[in-house]
Amino acid sequence: MHIFLYGPPGSGKSTLGRILATRLGRAFLDLDQTIEASVRKTIPDIFAAEGEAGFRAREQHALREAAATATPCVISLGGGALLNTDSRALAESAGQVVFLDADLPTLEQRCARKLHSRPLLATGRPISQLLAERAGHYASFTTRAAVSDAPPETTVDHLQAAIGLYHVSGMGTPYEVRVGANLLPHIGALVADIGIGSQTLIIGDANTIPRYGPRVAAALSATGIRAECLALPAGEAAKNIGTIRAIWSALANAGIERKHALIALGGGVVGDLTGFAAATWMRGIRWVNIPTTLLAMVDAGIGGKTGADLPEGKNLIGAFHPPSLVVADTSVLATLPAAERRCGLAEVIKHAIIGDPGLLDLLPLPDEPQRLACFVARAMAVKIRIITQDPYEQNIRAALNLGHTVGHALEKLTQFEMPHGHAVAIGTVAEARLAEAAGLAEPGLADTLAACFASAGLPTAFPHGVSIADLREAMRLDKKTADGQPRFALPVRLGDVRINQVIDDSLLHTL
Repeated sequence: MHIFLYGPPGSGKSTLGRILATRLGRAFLDLDQTIEASVRKTIPDIFAAEGEAGFRAREQHALREAAATATPCVISLGGGALLNTDSRALAESAGQVVFLDADLPTLEQRCARKLHSRPLLATGRPISQLLAERAGHYASFTTRAAVSDAPPETTVDHLQAAIGLYHVSGMGTPYEVRVGANLLPHIGALVADIGIGSQTLIIGDANTIPRYGPRVAAALSATGIRAECLALPAGEAAKNIGTIRAIWSALANAGIERKHALIALGGGVVGDLTGFAAATWMRGIRWVNIPTTLLAMVDAGIGGKTGADLPEGKNLIGAFHPPSLVVADTSVLATLPAAERRCGLAEVIKHAIIGDPGLLDLLPLPDEPQRLACFVARAMAVKIRIITQDPYEQNIRAALNLGHTVGHALEKLTQFEMPHGHAVAIGTVAEARLAEAAGLAEPGLADTLAACFASAGLPTAFPHGVSIADLREAMRLDKKTADGQPRFALPVRLGDVRINQVIDDSLLHTL
């Protein structure tokens, strides 16, 4: 499906379209430039020779040809290209139309700089008049992205959150991450696009398979893909080699071959187990991740880290094995228990601390479907930017471990009865206190972060009975340990995390 960028003159469709196309690994097409190249005349010259009606006819023809392109593209449209109802219907059937909603001062400033190239404004007609004439038309587009004088890269960040589409590269074959409301009914078409053969196994747990398994299987069946379901026990306790062995047996019984792919339908545990099973079955097959919890959508469900726990520690066995597609249907969050939503917010706040402090201003979790989808997409974007730069955690990806050195130790000490989101919240605050004690962090940062987590209903203090000695020992068995010393990702300030930090044991008493 194409992405069409639409908006008034000066909204930056061409500039933003090129950046977006690069990020998505797609070709970029500027419809006005295509028209100019086809007749070897500029847009003003076409207007002068043929009038607006003649130009619109050429524009409609160029749109038909662009929409028929088989390979998905990012296409920028002229400011009146969809005034024709047939043209609008064509664009909306061929892809997603995103309206660039620019404020009047920005449009006036930009249009004044290139007035000669805008024939509808070159005669002295103010942009405000054009906007008034097209107000109803422009207001009718539901998918919108705000445009101002912010740097184009920042605007494209917001644009991607609005459309809920990312392209993740760097670890094997690139894959897409799709975020939005009511995507499950379309899962068959989305999966068929990447080609997974004629059958699959949907792996979920005792909660997700009864609730969503039949819907996903039916959507797959509609596209000719036969699907069986496997329900694992729910919870972190099932994340072990025994469950992996059960998945392998199910794959053998289902006749899953190398040309097929698995589908994970659940939270972080389901995704980790399914991905690891896919990495090891017949030396590696593909898999699709459909995360159903907020925590899995914004963090665990993307990045390609798969694995299972051992009695000695969490995630000690595993593999880097990225999915071939991630589809996050934010509609399912409406049925997520409040406790699970809070756990997911722990990872959202963590991402805000690492790379997008503005996320904190959007809390609490929105209820309105479009705002919720944008919120989740923006939270995911922090991790996507990092893993694209450092897929195998050789450098900056270690920042995503913020709160996890202490957090994983707490999970182990509580026999994994502590929810992961609680452990991350407590661990992040604790690691901020360590950073302050080591002179790395701004004074008061830990209290600021504690207030953020507390406002989301998350704990920030160690549970009763956890000793510093036990914590120290549990941290030494963490997979992030090197040369016998735990490695921390420590917050310095909002938006700044230092990786691979070693903390003297004497500072642990500050926790």
